[in-house]
Amino acid sequence: VRDDQRMLDTVDSIREYGVLVPAIARPDPEGGYELISGHRRKRGCEMAGLQTMPVIIRDLDDDAAVLVMVDSNIQREELLPSERAFAYKMKLEALKHQGARSDLTSMQVAQKLSVQKVGDDAGVSKDQVRRFIRLTELISELLDMVDERKLAFNPAVEVSYLKRDEQRMLLEAMDAEQTTPSLSQAQRLKKFSQEGRLTEEAMSAIMSEEKKS
Repeated sequence: VRDDQRMLDTVDSIREYGVLVPAIARPDPEGGYELISGHRRKRGCEMAGLQTMPVIIRDLDDDAAVLVMVDSNIQREELLPSERAFAYKMKLEALKHQGARSDLTSMQVAQKLSVQKVGDDAGVSKDQVRRFIRLTELISELLDMVDERKLAFNPAVEVSYLKRDEQRMLLEAMDAEQTTPSLSQAQRLKKFSQEGRLTEEAMSAIMSEEKKS
């Protein structure tokens, strides 16, 4: 939760109208409650000086709690690519876990259906879901660059296939060349990595190429 302009707008709305949509919480076995969705509304109430807010209490297991949390947040326009990536990944793992427990389908079919459901619920294709989830394989420095729009989404997906030490090597090469890889450069880096040929010299040669206009 960030105290940004949108939060200040939320505070103004809460002061004027109150909380229109209740938050969702579940009982904590050790006492009290765990908030599942409504963290921004809770912060807004605190900033508005309110002592209480409307909350619906539900008995949810961990998988169901993840699904409620992701679905209540995934439609927010200001989500960073990294936030969307980890949200999709969390939801997919929760759905697969539920499918495994139901024993209704084979794991392969359950996984395919789960990816399709994540995409359908978010209004994107299953391929786009997979591409976002690939971003979770990036080292934190490269993922930050995607969030800051310093590294484009499509090249970042290709770079995610590099081993972690290769990603760190790329970070140094990017700094040395003062550039980021184009999609074709990123695809070649991935190919060299998969073939076990991505040396420092090969990476430097690829990164120093002049990009097509």
